[in-house]
Amino acid sequence: MSIELLDKGIKIIKPDFNQKIKILTLGDMPLSPSGVGTQSKYFCEALLKSGNFQIISLGGAIKHQNYNPIKTEEYRDDWTLFPVDQYGNEDIVRSVIRTQRPDILWFMTDPRFWGWLWGIENEIRPNVPMVYHHVWDNYPVPYFNRPCYDSNDFIACISKVTHDIVQKVTPDVSSVHIPHAVDPSIFKNSEFSTLEKRAFKEEHIGSGDKMLFFWNNRNARRKQSGSLIFWFKEFLDKVGHDKATLVMHTNTKDPNGQDLDAIVTRLGLVGNQILFSREPLESDKLAAIYNMADCTINISDAEGFGLATLESLSCGTPIIVNMTGGLQEQVTDGKNWFGIGIEPASKAIIGCQNVPYIYEDRLDGDDVVNALVNFYNLSEEERQNMGKMGEEHVEKNFNFKSFEKQWVDLMLDIHKNYGSWNTRKEYQSWKLLEIS
Repeated sequence: MSIELLDKGIKIIKPDFNQKIKILTLGDMPLSPSGVGTQSKYFCEALLKSGNFQIISLGGAIKHQNYNPIKTEEYRDDWTLFPVDQYGNEDIVRSVIRTQRPDILWFMTDPRFWGWLWGIENEIRPNVPMVYHHVWDNYPVPYFNRPCYDSNDFIACISKVTHDIVQKVTPDVSSVHIPHAVDPSIFKNSEFSTLEKRAFKEEHIGSGDKMLFFWNNRNARRKQSGSLIFWFKEFLDKVGHDKATLVMHTNTKDPNGQDLDAIVTRLGLVGNQILFSREPLESDKLAAIYNMADCTINISDAEGFGLATLESLSCGTPIIVNMTGGLQEQVTDGKNWFGIGIEPASKAIIGCQNVPYIYEDRLDGDDVVNALVNFYNLSEEERQNMGKMGEEHVEKNFNFKSFEKQWVDLMLDIHKNYGSWNTRKEYQSWKLLEIS
């Protein structure tokens, strides 16, 4: 396949056709460490491993060093990734569809980013079914999303909350719940001994006796990174400043978040109470930190799913989370608890022009501090049992093999029942309405 790059656009000169089902994906660069990027990678690899698919990915949402096409050593010509700004644009999508003739278009993240794509669905869907992997954080039911939902052939939902919302807003569009999953060959319980954990803590946080809390998120407003530092200090004021450390894996200078270094300095947390892991980490190194940590925290006021806490549970480490979005599916199965879930103290209605209303689940600082104290006071046996049950919860309800099989089966089914190009089915560009 020959590629020519024109002003950061893509012109494909010689199409390469074969008998495999061809998928065009749009979203975060699948090789990036974001949650959407990671899940996109898992999706693509599941299809490619089945041997039935070929994938073209337009990967955006990051700053690219260059715009040269990328091929992986493992999948070679079956998977070509094109770096794009933002998520691409109408002309790029039109060009790729016209020259590459994909059988299915798959795209992921929340609806705010896809208005331009749904704006040309009348050009796409006569030939290619559109499958939307949907991210939505919270209620009230967003009926304003109906035009977006109606512009798809199929919607796959990342959480039970999202699936319930889609079924209520647009019951006529087929949908299914496919929760996120993590690779258990990487995110697994390494069963380090107590001595090994003590040695790790001694080396990295200054004392083998300290409790280690871990926070792995983007430093952005809804993640409540600054609030967590203030509340963690209050927790230390209660139990002792030499008793615990919070490691935050994030960019402390993210323009979308707070200056976390300034907060730490202002609060006088200069004795290893708060430590920052600022550089990107390979997945295996991240898994090692989950294993060494006693607890992973996520107190976001809105969270469609929350991948870091699932990775933590997969490693056998309990979690403390806000009971919002997909986080509440992780911390409990309705009977057992795999950490501590904190109920929001208020549900403020916020919004903007594109999203007129949505709940923002805000926590009370005292509730967060009490959750930290309660976890600190658990015995080592109680914490280990909580983590073990969480590991089993992930294996049962967020199983990686099931995730891969669901996606392969779904995409095969869509190709069979919806067709593409000359075999296109289940789509008509008009509706017959009765006007009274």
